[in-house]
Amino acid sequence: MNTLKKNKKVILGLSGGVDSTTAALLLKEQGMEVIGFYFDVLGTNREGEEAARKLAERLSIDFVSMDVSKEFSDIVIENFCSEYACGRTPNPCVICNPTIKFRKLLQIADERGAYYIATGHYAQVEQDPVNGLYYITKGVNQKKDQSYMLYRLGQDVLSRLMLPLGGIVCKEDTRRIARSYELPNAEASDSQEICFIDESVESYERFLFRRNAVGKKGNFIDQHGNVLGEHRGISCYTVGQRKGLGIALGKPAFVTKIDAESGDITLGDNDSLFQGEVYSYNNFFAETSGSGFPDTCSNKLSVSAKIRYAAKAADAVVEKISNGRLLITFDEPQRAPTPGQSIVFYQGDRVIGGGFIE
Repeated sequence: MNTLKKNKKVILGLSGGVDSTTAALLLKEQGMEVIGFYFDVLGTNREGEEAARKLAERLSIDFVSMDVSKEFSDIVIENFCSEYACGRTPNPCVICNPTIKFRKLLQIADERGAYYIATGHYAQVEQDPVNGLYYITKGVNQKKDQSYMLYRLGQDVLSRLMLPLGGIVCKEDTRRIARSYELPNAEASDSQEICFIDESVESYERFLFRRNAVGKKGNFIDQHGNVLGEHRGISCYTVGQRKGLGIALGKPAFVTKIDAESGDITLGDNDSLFQGEVYSYNNFFAETSGSGFPDTCSNKLSVSAKIRYAAKAADAVVEKISNGRLLITFDEPQRAPTPGQSIVFYQGDRVIGGGFIE
């Protein structure tokens, strides 16, 4: 249990990008003593570490770095490979945030006597005035809102978390702040989606092949089980995919199902991608910092739910079923709910929890 008293010190995840740099500026404007923290997920990114260190010097803040490559490989990359090999489509950030990034931020904060931690995510944290608990809420910038990625953070993190960019209206405002301080990364492009794969050098598919995580090879089949052709391995495909299938049927075809046991991949038309019910497992709720339903709920919960980061939230009812699983029934069918991706539950702008699509 943390015994630190609230103070004005904050450990900020400092990647060297414009978002985390602007977050540092905003925290300093609030009178915070900021310490920049760079974690090297590959253990070889000396260039990235040096860039972050120079930015810290430019910002006149202390700097600390850590090689987290062993844990990152064991937890995040291993999950990434095993999920694809099983025909699911993972989101590495959702795994990394609670198990690596925010855990390390808390570790350094405790070591340095800082009560607060911070990142450059476009989201907000609010404390409920009635129950005193903390929740992630959507960022003001709806186009960049990253609340979806943070749904698995518990009260130990949320109670100490600051998200300075949560109130930023648009990305241009972030760059404008960086420009006003003449920072060299003000015009830098956004970071790549998968931080441990440089897709200008190697595709994620090639990465999986190199790590022997290609998954079972098998057949493309139609909805009636008729064989249409062979595929390269189930890890090369995801539900909803149309391009890059490597098969010509004379009409648009989409991946509608991946069977990891048989190796069969079912192709169908766009209409067959829509589903009104989704099951989730390994669920997490902010109020309980675990799999339990919020105390204020019975077996059912009305929410708006997002089935992927870029999806719009849609009205649904969440119901507890067996073995910790949940059944989510949407008012309107959703396109291509994808096994392995997260389904995140909102009430208004507040994130209350989520789980992995089964």
